[in-house]
Amino acid sequence: MKKLLFIFLIVLCFSCKEESSPAVDLSLSPGNWRLTFDLGNEKELPVQLMVNEDRTLMIRNADEEITVTEIIIEGDSIFIKPPVFEGYFKGKFQSKELITGQHVKPSLDRAVPFTMTAGVDYRFESLDNARTSSFLSGSYETVFSPDSKSDRYIAKGVFTQEGNQVTGTFETTTGDYRFLQGAVVNDTLKLSTFDGAHAFLFEAVVRDSTLEGMFYSGNHWKEPFTAVLNNDYNLPDATTLTYLKEGYDSVDFSFKDVDGKQVSLQDAEFKDQVVVVQLLGSWCPNCLEETRFFQEYINSQKSDVKFIGLAFEYAPTEKAAMRSIKRLIEAENVTYPILLAQYGSTNKKTANEKLPMLNHVLSYPTSIYIDKSGKVRRIHTGYNGLATGQKHARFKEEFYHFLKELQTEPLQ
Repeated sequence: MKKLLFIFLIVLCFSCKEESSPAVDLSLSPGNWRLTFDLGNEKELPVQLMVNEDRTLMIRNADEEITVTEIIIEGDSIFIKPPVFEGYFKGKFQSKELITGQHVKPSLDRAVPFTMTAGVDYRFESLDNARTSSFLSGSYETVFSPDSKSDRYIAKGVFTQEGNQVTGTFETTTGDYRFLQGAVVNDTLKLSTFDGAHAFLFEAVVRDSTLEGMFYSGNHWKEPFTAVLNNDYNLPDATTLTYLKEGYDSVDFSFKDVDGKQVSLQDAEFKDQVVVVQLLGSWCPNCLEETRFFQEYINSQKSDVKFIGLAFEYAPTEKAAMRSIKRLIEAENVTYPILLAQYGSTNKKTANEKLPMLNHVLSYPTSIYIDKSGKVRRIHTGYNGLATGQKHARFKEEFYHFLKELQTEPLQ
């Protein structure tokens, strides 16, 4: 199925190309490339790429490297499909060193113009007269959309500066903004990341111990943010945000897996077992990292803990949603069932209707820990991954400890 989808997208890509110059023999030159997304209003979002000798492509964000192998070149047209997520690049060689085109997300009807330029090894330009103090290193109490009642949310910015280079992330109550990389030049901070589908840009003016700026998600969303240096600041406990309504001590559901089989917690394989239920979306970067974390646990531990994923998909049809789930399972070698809980929308209020015993569905991902007797013992909202450094290390230690504790408890 994955191959058929890839072939279909390739045919679509090349059947829709403009008739212009005759086909020429072109290829991606090994070495550094710079990818820039055009966000409009002369705003660009840059990303560093590396083309390997075997012509695979690597997306680079600070300590993160994402390998892309699905690349098709026909004449002067190129099709690039990053792993797992839906989005793809459809472009044309203007020369051996220059490619232009669009990054497309069909289900969301979104397209962002892009340019790829060979031989460029930097992310942000103009590092002359750069600020070189270590001022930005530290933790920042952050508010996004501070003047909006509906969109306002809190975060914790964690940054490290070496020279004029800055890396870090923003932790939120629902997850982190992945591996951010950039630079501070004079009084301006710029950070970006791209995971193959989600392109983020943060720009801020630096004043003393404060940041004031704008967050861009592709070319479809932007919002202001403010941040103040506060090394003692912490977000609310992730295990206190989502909980069972009064009168409930368990969860229940029945949804179809990718083979069309109805799966429920009442099935024999989950009886008297510790179970982790994961609320996720195949489109969600924090969900992807949590899925990898869960699969790493399964692969490394001799454990009877069972995992079940409940997917909430924006794909418009059940067939398309199942296809997205299958792509995730195949790409990440997921061995636990992922069920389709919702398609056509990722609306969290609608998602809550599928699990009415919860006070709310606040985040994808959310994980529900169930003991051997079927009672919910913990609900963890969001997932702060590898980009959060020590926070992720503490979470991993606590996760392994808590599951071991649940397993050693006698059946009630």
